[in-house]
Amino acid sequence: MPEQALSNLNVLVTGGGSGIGLACAEAFVKDGANVTLMGRRMDRLESAKSSMADRYAADSIELAQGDVANEADVVRAIEIASRNQHLDIVVASAGRGALAPFASTDSQDWNDVMATNLNGTFFTFKHAARHMKTGGAMCAISSIAGVRTHRLMSTYCVSKAGIDMLVRNLADELGEQGIRVNSVCPGLVETELASALLGTPPVLEDYLNCMPIRRHGSVEDIAQAVRFLCGPESSWITGVVLSVDGGHHLRRGPDLTPFMAPA
Repeated sequence: MPEQALSNLNVLVTGGGSGIGLACAEAFVKDGANVTLMGRRMDRLESAKSSMADRYAADSIELAQGDVANEADVVRAIEIASRNQHLDIVVASAGRGALAPFASTDSQDWNDVMATNLNGTFFTFKHAARHMKTGGAMCAISSIAGVRTHRLMSTYCVSKAGIDMLVRNLADELGEQGIRVNSVCPGLVETELASALLGTPPVLEDYLNCMPIRRHGSVEDIAQAVRFLCGPESSWITGVVLSVDGGHHLRRGPDLTPFMAPA
């Protein structure tokens, strides 16, 4: 059996217990990498590990329970993932949403979203860079909301736009060390975070009207893009903010007012 493309590479995926993070982890495990999953809920992490171990006969999956908003938790997760004192790939997927009119946005909600989405990505990349050598790759999970305005989602939009600018700056700075940094901006993807939007027909219809390829995405759509950007196939790609959204970035942000109407 030929060696798999990512054999012996060490990977950390934050938010790896479910959704896009889990799909990314599966793509790396399937290709032979040693993967560490970080997440707040150990039950989800254990379930994800068991499922992947069964399907891919993988025995190189580690777990790190913690919150990316806590820098000490991130440091500990990276230490677990850095087997043999090196780390090859990091995916910052942990995130949380927010939906509220701007003038009614609670300050604590703002801080919580920034702490997870933006600060969590900053902590993850900051400490990962200290363990990476030439050939290392980082990828953040951003959002269409970082590319196009989403009324009633200003907090979330700002957090994701911040991630994309962080990625560009790190790509510029870390490229001299041979480390690549990119982000993927999913459109509307079927995840737990997006379930309420998918379950509101007028909102879903408006999302679809904004997409040249008229369907919502799957977590596998995003995972394959992340796997490409982190793999040897993209060794000359860095600083890219890649929209994976059926073309939604070509048009406008969605109308979320029907979702807010009951509130």
